[in-house]
Amino acid sequence: MKKFLLTSVAALGLIAAGAASAADLPSRKGPVVAPVYVPAFTWTGFYVGANAGYGWGNVNTNAAVSIGDLDGFIGGGQVGYNYQIGQFVLGAEADFQGADLDTGKNLLGASVKTEYFGTVRARAGVAFDRFLVYATGGWAYGNVKTSIPLIGFSSDRTHTGGFAVGGGVEYAFTNNLIGGVEYLYVDLGEKNVTTLVGTGKVGTDFSVVRARLSYKF
Repeated sequence: MKKFLLTSVAALGLIAAGAASAADLPSRKGPVVAPVYVPAFTWTGFYVGANAGYGWGNVNTNAAVSIGDLDGFIGGGQVGYNYQIGQFVLGAEADFQGADLDTGKNLLGASVKTEYFGTVRARAGVAFDRFLVYATGGWAYGNVKTSIPLIGFSSDRTHTGGFAVGGGVEYAFTNNLIGGVEYLYVDLGEKNVTTLVGTGKVGTDFSVVRARLSYKF
């Protein structure tokens, strides 16, 4: 009888130990799902986009009569490439703008207009994940149209010796869609113009603030 009791107690102990070990085993209710890792955003890549904004500036001339300041709306497109190295972003961009930068007519009916301009610039910035702050600078070109009806003079010259400098901020809303705001100072330089009353110089320089939207490939 005593042996039977000892055997029964030992068997119950083995059953209890087995149940406790089974409780510690991982659940087998379904397959284990592997974690999904979202790749970090990179600014590296080509992009193309459009922009629109406002410009204002000066007419540079050695004429005795002041023609006035110019201002108006601008709009166009940009194409470029960025390369990210750590937190730093280097790139190059070209843009072309249609413009309505006009002085209006002065008391003598004279006016100066810039109807288009473009730039080719380097860019350098610092990225904070999807947020980018950058500076930019390079070459600028554009037309300067001068009209002096009083003496029957009209000139439309393309200036190719200018420069542009500025900076901006951009934010990547998605991996492909990037919006931003940019400021540029553009100086198209001066060119000689010959009228019935002599030779003079005419040029424009102006500031531009524009909103940008680009698609990154």
